[in-house]
Amino acid sequence: MKLQRWRDLAISMNCSSRTAPFLNLRLLHEGPDTVEELFERHTAEKKQKKSSILDDEEEELLNRRRLTSTRREALHLYRDILRATRFFAWPDARGVPWRDVLRENARKEFEAARFEKDPEIVTRLLINGRDAVESALEKLAEKQRQQIEKEHGGGDGGGGGGGYGRF
Repeated sequence: MKLQRWRDLAISMNCSSRTAPFLNLRLLHEGPDTVEELFERHTAEKKQKKSSILDDEEEELLNRRRLTSTRREALHLYRDILRATRFFAWPDARGVPWRDVLRENARKEFEAARFEKDPEIVTRLLINGRDAVESALEKLAEKQRQQIEKEHGGGDGGGGGGGYGRF
């Protein structure tokens, strides 16, 4: 996603690949850059089966690549979830930090989908998971912005010193 944003930024600034060669690089995990590319890569196409042994071997190789790519995407999403939960440190009503609650729920959902073989379902789960992480982080950032504006806007009484006396 970050690479896509950089590419969009370079395109908007009319940079060429000579001035920004890093924009043509793929991510380390070689996953898709967009949701559409992810969906195209992992959805099963309805094709007529060919009876050739060579075609069966090619199909097996394609399925193996698709599976490893899906596993990489799932692992990448899981790591992103773990990184994102660091920002949820406050406790819930039971006194358990939200970070731990979110990590436990993510683990349960990944375990529940662990043996899913249908590529369309797996792709849908990955897309929904990615959207959920991005949405949660955007909401958290918005709430933090509102809290900062609230503290700076009405909290100092117009004195400019913030009430600390020394400054």
